[in-house]
Amino acid sequence: MVVYLPRIVHALTGNPVSWQEIGARFGQLDTGMIVLMAVVWLASLLAYTVVLTNSLPGLTTGRALALNAAGSAVSNLLPFGGAAGVALTFAMARSWGFHGRPIMVMTLVSGVWNTLFRFVLPAVGIIALLVAGQAPDPMVARACWVSAVSILLLVAVVAAALYWDAAAARLGRVLDAVVRLARLRFHASAALDRLRADTAGIVGTRWPGLSAGMIGFLGAQWLVLLSCLWAAGAYPGLAQSIAVFALSRVLTTVLITPSGAGVMEGGVVLMLTAFGIEPIAATVAALLFGFWTYTVEIPFGAIILAGWTLGNRRADVEA
Repeated sequence: MVVYLPRIVHALTGNPVSWQEIGARFGQLDTGMIVLMAVVWLASLLAYTVVLTNSLPGLTTGRALALNAAGSAVSNLLPFGGAAGVALTFAMARSWGFHGRPIMVMTLVSGVWNTLFRFVLPAVGIIALLVAGQAPDPMVARACWVSAVSILLLVAVVAAALYWDAAAARLGRVLDAVVRLARLRFHASAALDRLRADTAGIVGTRWPGLSAGMIGFLGAQWLVLLSCLWAAGAYPGLAQSIAVFALSRVLTTVLITPSGAGVMEGGVVLMLTAFGIEPIAATVAALLFGFWTYTVEIPFGAIILAGWTLGNRRADVEA
């Protein structure tokens, strides 16, 4: 999908875009801007280590960075690669002396926090556009406000259910009622109770650190997008950039390709052109952002994975 992105852009916008034009724009990138992108990208990786170190007590920042990089590299290479990434996480953490249950809890907690914040992003994008006056008419604006508030309320309810017993009991009853209406053979309240039992110790005491880590991570990734937009001459405005970022992070969950590669870039181009950005600039910005949030993680993670493997072999030989 990335290879055929120029054709996709042409089909979506009616404007011809070629790899020759894209290559010429890449050749004009300023070295200082590339360095800035790399620095902000590394800052985003370091911010996410806060999520992992709060999810697994005793995990150091360096090892959290290794877990994130190696797991992302595997996940980015395979469709449904998340399962392989989790397996690698277990193997690496066990090699450092951690037991199975704490690793499982870390996987659950970090996954739940990722999901919650990705639910919040669309609401943030909608609110940013509304504040900037991007809604075409009052009726659409009211519908957007209702949607944004509803999303935030849903996230608040789920977060409360993970922390408070009373909220969990009420949410469990609501979920069971929905399941019964759908005539599914599934006990939603029991599943919620199991999730709370597995994560209660970490969530109850470390939710501020988990939330701060996710905010720092997503904030740094948004700065990566901003630098890509500026470098490509595709900056559409502050509110619009927030909306584009929110859409891009949602599209990474589309499992047609690993981490939504190609799907994310196409969505970013479509939204930028809707904001009046020329298709070639939008395409360059989308490809740059895809590089820093997807492509570069593969060799970076591979280097860390190779170092971990060699370290394990050396330890086996010395033993």
